[in-house]
Parts: sequence; C-alpha cells; structure tokens
Amino acid sequence: MQLDTLTKLNAARRARKAAVVVTDLSSGRVRVILEGEIVSGPLDEEVAKAFRSGKAGTIELEGQSLFLNVHLPPPRIVVIGAVHISQALARLAPVAGYDLTIIDPRTAFATEERFEGVELVADWPEDVLKDRPLDAYTALAAVTHDPKIDDFPLSEALRAGCFYVGALGSRKTHAKRVERLKEMGRTDSEIGRIAAPIGLDIGAASPAEIALATLAQIVQAFRRRDLVTDG
Repeated sequence: MQLDTLTKLNAARRARKAAVVVTDLSSGRVRVILEGEIVSGPLDEEVAKAFRSGKAGTIELEGQSLFLNVHLPPPRIVVIGAVHISQALARLAPVAGYDLTIIDPRTAFATEERFEGVELVADWPEDVLKDRPLDAYTALAAVTHDPKIDDFPLSEALRAGCFYVGALGSRKTHAKRVERLKEMGRTDSEIGRIAAPIGLDIGAASPAEIALATLAQIVQAFRRRDLVTDG
C-alpha cells in the first residue's frame, strides 16, 4: 500500500470516518474516497453501496475493472441505563459485531457483578460524552425511564447524527420527552428519528426479547442509514 493511501486511511480511522480505496486493476491507480466526498458519474452509486454493505469487491464500470476495499469505523452501541435489557443486549451485541458501552450514574445498578466483561461507566452521560463523543457510527439506546439520565444523551445523539437513536417508554412517555427535547433545541425533524417505543415490533415482552428487537432495529438502521455528507 502506498504511503499517501495509508496516511489517508489512518487519518480517517482516527476520526472514525469511513473510506473506500478504489483500485484500477488494469493500471494499478489507487484513489481514496472518504464518506461524504462528492463522486461524479456511475462510480457514485457503487461507492454508496460499498459504504452501506461494508463489503469489498470487484466491479465493472465503463470498461474498467475496479476493486473497492471498504474501511468502516467499528459500529458501536452506547446504552444509557444498566438495566435488565442492557444485560441481554450486552450478550447479543458482540455476536452481531458491535462494540457496546453502558453508561449509568446509578452505582447500585452499574456494578461489575451485574455486567461482568462489559464496558461499564458509572457516571453521568454529560460527563462521559465530553471525552467520548457520539458520532455517525454510534447507535444510542436510552433505557432508564429517567429523564434526568436519558434526555441529555438523546439530544446529543440527534445532534451528532447517530445512525440509530432509540428510547424505552410508552407513546405517552415519549410525547412528554418530545417536548423536553424541543426545549433543549432539537427540531421536529431530528426528534422524528427516535425509535420509540424502542425495537422492532415483534411483540417483545421480556427484557431479552426487547433487547433482541432493539438489536435487530439497530442492524436495520445501520444497513439502511443515510450516508454522511460534507458540512
């Protein structure tokens, strides 16, 4: 790999930005395309497909054989709330290839005994997210039922463009949440992205079933996400 290509990929990796390396198999010419970069012509659609799938492959385009190698930031799930649903989600997420972090300031819930082997931060989301900001490759699930804990990270997730934002609670609970988020400066369009009630509608009842429905909805959102655009 050429040094300038490696330099661009390393910079993208540090910034948690996606990149596709396009190699012309005839000439050996290499081009690095960052997500959000304007690409002209039919290559644009192929690059968009690659970003969504995350899969490398060869395509034939206008008489050229091109190899597209995709480099995506590892998708991650940030769960607000160390509850039973979080325990189940922590077991399921790695199977689907997602890193997972749980944040909850309530030390009675956020214990190593309940979340052995899980990245657990027993602190307020406001403090944690200062040093570990959310981004477009993060899914946020708020499951505490406590506005004092859930509202700030929900607002931050919408502002940061997280590919998935979900919140536990009934429609009545969510209606009150919507008003609070508006007071925090979020728009109707942003708030409309929140999956509430959380998870795909599979008739989930138990914490494990709700966790499964939530993970399925996260995967769906990731594969169907809008691509990052400049600005």
